[in-house]
This record gives sequence, C-alpha cells and structure tokens, in this order.
Amino acid sequence: MILIGQYDSSFVRRVGIALRLYGLPFEHRTWSVFSDKEKIRPLNPLMRVPTLVLDDTDTLLDSHLIISHLESIVASERSLWPATEPNRHRALKVAGLATGLADKGVSLFYETVLHNDVSPVWVERCRAQVAGAMSMLDEDREERQSRYWFGENIGHADIAVACAIRHVTESLPDVVAMQDYPALRAHCEHLEALPVFREISQTFVPPA
Repeated sequence: MILIGQYDSSFVRRVGIALRLYGLPFEHRTWSVFSDKEKIRPLNPLMRVPTLVLDDTDTLLDSHLIISHLESIVASERSLWPATEPNRHRALKVAGLATGLADKGVSLFYETVLHNDVSPVWVERCRAQVAGAMSMLDEDREERQSRYWFGENIGHADIAVACAIRHVTESLPDVVAMQDYPALRAHCEHLEALPVFREISQTFVPPA
C-alpha cells in the first residue's frame, strides 16, 4: 500500500499511525495537495489527502473510509475500536468530534490565511466550533481514569484526538490555548511521547 500526503495533515497522520499499529507495511509519498496536485489528480480527482493506494492499485479516499477498510483486513484482536458497546459508539463519537475539530481548524486556517476577503461571521463560527469540540473532549477525558481513552490500550479515539490537537495548535496558535483544556493537554502530551507518534510526525508547514 502507498499512503499519499504529508504528516502535518492530521488526517494523513491518523492513517499513518494506524497502519503502524496494525503492523501493515506501506510506502509513504509526501505529496502536497498544493505543489504536487498534478501527481495526486490521477489517483484522486478531488486532489485531497489522505489517499491510500491499495495493493491491487485501487484507491481509497477519506481517513474514516480508509480506517474502515484497514479494520476489515486485520485480525479482530488487532482492532483499534472497542469491541463492545457502549464504548464502541462512544469511541466513534470522540473520533468524530476530533476529526470534525480538525476539519474546522483547516477551514479557519484557509479563511484567515489564504483568503483576501475574510468573513468575520465564518471565522467566528469556526472558532466557536473548535472551542466547543475541545471543551466537550476535555470534559469527556477528565471523566475517565484509564491510561487511554477507552481502557489500557490505545485506540482510534486517542489517535484522532492527538492528531487533530497537534494540527490545530500548530496551525492556529493564536486560536487554541491548551492551558484551557488540562485533561486534553495531558492526554495529548502522553501520546506525542510514544515512539509511533514521534515517528509518524511532521511540523506544520503552511501551504505555499
């Protein structure tokens, strides 16, 4: 398999970390959706990352769908989702909040940095969505005493949250104040110290 995209994207990084934890071998092409769009276009006409090229040369798009496929090809004991309810749907909720937070962070960055005419209404809406998601995640993590979000083993909820937080804090340093979210900050610091997070990592590079 070939994973396309740079690890300063929380979505690409999320998939890269999952592939490592699943023990699935892959190549990594650090193509940018801006400077390498003509390389990405034949594989993904949306020119978005992550794009995963499978061994049969077919492609998968969107981190949620890629992870769903990866879950289907690994043994059940290697799953990174909780096996039983209610933790399974609660983990899906946490991961959804995290990826939604990351998506709003990207929208806010593009609006404030790449657009000549900035919409104050859109900026305020995105800021409120980012802050609301972070508050809910912080409260949820504060209520849990386990090493990871849903037990003693790392899962997709942990990965999605840490990748999203890393991206928004680096791309929007004047928007996100981690001291306001102590449980979330401690959780992410713990994850970022893990070998797989140090390996699958890239400092945010603003698009040229």
